[in-house]
Amino acid sequence: MPLAGTCWKKKNKKMKINISTYFTIRLAILAVVSMSLVGCSGSSNSKGDSSAHAESELITVQHKFGELSVPLNPERTVALDIGAIETMIALGVKPLGIPKKFLPDYLGDMRDDAAIGDVGSVIEPDFEAIAALKPQLIFISVRQERFYEELREIAPTVYIGADTKDYLPSFQRNVELIGRIYGKKELALGKLAALQTKISQARSRYASDENKAMFVIYNNGKFSAFGKGSRFGFIHDVLGIKPVLDFDDESVHGQRISGEFIAEANPDYLFIVDRNAAVLGRVANKQEVENKLVMQTAAYRNGKVFYLDPNVWFISGGGLISVELMVDDILELI
Repeated sequence: MPLAGTCWKKKNKKMKINISTYFTIRLAILAVVSMSLVGCSGSSNSKGDSSAHAESELITVQHKFGELSVPLNPERTVALDIGAIETMIALGVKPLGIPKKFLPDYLGDMRDDAAIGDVGSVIEPDFEAIAALKPQLIFISVRQERFYEELREIAPTVYIGADTKDYLPSFQRNVELIGRIYGKKELALGKLAALQTKISQARSRYASDENKAMFVIYNNGKFSAFGKGSRFGFIHDVLGIKPVLDFDDESVHGQRISGEFIAEANPDYLFIVDRNAAVLGRVANKQEVENKLVMQTAAYRNGKVFYLDPNVWFISGGGLISVELMVDDILELI
């Protein structure tokens, strides 16, 4: 061998090389190098396996459309429901994409955040924009329910809307679910506990209040009333304010009523949400809303006609931020 021959022909005659020892040393060196290479290779594979395991780690969740496997702590989430967006933000999770059209003012900073993709509106999602973001998870609620099949083709899609018939428990379950998905369940439970303290304070206050309330949406000169168990039944179902009437119409649009109806019902509290202020940015003329018939109510005579923020009550009303704002609104008003 060349290396052995070279060593053998050294000019220093006193150096004696034991050929057997030489080969033993050489084989040992080769073995060490070989083991080192195998070790490096094994380390690389181990990291790859670990990474792959992390990427494929799933949890099973229950939602309106059944059982679903979703990624644990996904980094790429598109949230089409405003309540889900709020809850994510409250838990320190930033969504990858949101519907920036009709975004509530209190989330306005997200509208200008270039790191958050714009995926249309809560009413008409932009499917191409959503797909381009390559989300790992999508959150929807009632406004996007009809698009469920199309969205689930893009990524696992979770329905996160609150149940108006069982509002508070369903809201709490949704917050806990989002916390669980992102590994923040304890934080979610802590925020729910703080919110429950405020709700209990409100219920205690209104339990002895015999005044009765009516909740209406005002839209282009027309009123729609909402009672217990409806989309806007929050003041009755959660806070315990007594309704002036029970409404049979449980549709999402409420029961169409006239000014005469309001005058005859004669609520002590009249809560009004101006739909156009939320959707079109055009505030209704107060004199049109508080017409001669509304002026006949006890609510008007006693200065108990309240205009609620449509950003909170109409556009959202289903996340950690908006629900707390709703409770605070009522506690400040009555």
